[in-house]
Amino acid sequence: MTRNCLSKPDDASIQVRQLNRQPRWDAPLTHAIAARPLTVSGTIPILVGSVDCDNSKINLVTGATGLLGSHIVEQLRRRGRAVRALVRPGSDTSWLETQDVELVEGDITNATSLERACEDVNIVYHAAARVGDWGPWDDFVRVSIDGTRNLLEASIRAGVARFLHISSISAYGHVDGEGLVFDESAPLGRQLARWSYYSRAKVDAENLVWEAHRNKRIDVTVVRPSWLYGPRDRATLERIISAIRRGKTKLLGDGSNRLSVVHAGNVAEGAILAAESSAAVGEAYNCSNDGVITQAEYFNAIAKAIGEPPVTKRIPYRVAKSAAFLFEVFGHLFHTKKPPLVTRYSVWLIGRRCFFAAEKARKQLGWKSTIGYDSGIPEAVQWYLQAHEGASKPAGIPATRAQLP
Repeated sequence: MTRNCLSKPDDASIQVRQLNRQPRWDAPLTHAIAARPLTVSGTIPILVGSVDCDNSKINLVTGATGLLGSHIVEQLRRRGRAVRALVRPGSDTSWLETQDVELVEGDITNATSLERACEDVNIVYHAAARVGDWGPWDDFVRVSIDGTRNLLEASIRAGVARFLHISSISAYGHVDGEGLVFDESAPLGRQLARWSYYSRAKVDAENLVWEAHRNKRIDVTVVRPSWLYGPRDRATLERIISAIRRGKTKLLGDGSNRLSVVHAGNVAEGAILAAESSAAVGEAYNCSNDGVITQAEYFNAIAKAIGEPPVTKRIPYRVAKSAAFLFEVFGHLFHTKKPPLVTRYSVWLIGRRCFFAAEKARKQLGWKSTIGYDSGIPEAVQWYLQAHEGASKPAGIPATRAQLP
């Protein structure tokens, strides 16, 4: 099942800001984990150069029916790029069919199906993965780890020029600490709980990508998003909106911790900048925030957009984490398929006191959040209401901050 995906270039000489080339990923690191301010001092020279792109060459996107993958497709098409989307048989491709892309049926767990998908591809955007923080470890291995290996090998055989791998800030591990800020030089896989399958799989998959690059088999770039939101979010928004309406949402701690939450469209723009920059070969980038927003501000922005009062109930972070552990023990003991009411991963995601900096992407790639929290949150909520509840009334605009760090 294919369709023509070519169109006239929007701009054949798109320019991006780049820093002088930085040491490659496997060079000695000068900064691992540090507590530091959110500002960067000093003057950094910036060069302007054209990106490595060609609108006649094909960009393959995996996970294209998901949240981030769909936004990568959308942003590529806005730039006039040729897009091929790998879709599983039976997937809902109705939105993709509005984007004038080539659809190729296949599955990253089926190595044979990837040969056709990678044919004549210039850049691979690998956004497919086993999502969620609950389920058998074998599922995470099959999709996130073995699937990545399959796609890497197919890309290498096809002569793909760049492999853009979507990882996650959770690959750093469930690190935390008041005032700690983590950048891309922090080690991966620290402080992971026994059942942190999602994060463990992200670490293993990313290690496969780095190994292929280290062995000079393919040029790679890694993007590590944080907690994503935006239109076409079919998972998180539904749970949050439902909980707020039922009065079940509680702030973890006092709600003043700064969230690492980012609009999927902004991450997609960062991924394209990275994939099309020669200076980004062998580099990792956190695309992890759109400015400053706290836990309380985020939940209350959603509450306001659906016409509900602010969230005021609270629960201590340590109590929530202990309760989550007990829920997990019960779930694993009785092999429940349904996720627990809360997991330690979700508690960490919402209540952590550390932060993940995105200055490197902003300085080296010229990445910026074109969609701020003040417009992005109500837009995402309105998409959900229209898609799932048939709502037509515009969402309100909450007064949240959208300054860049």
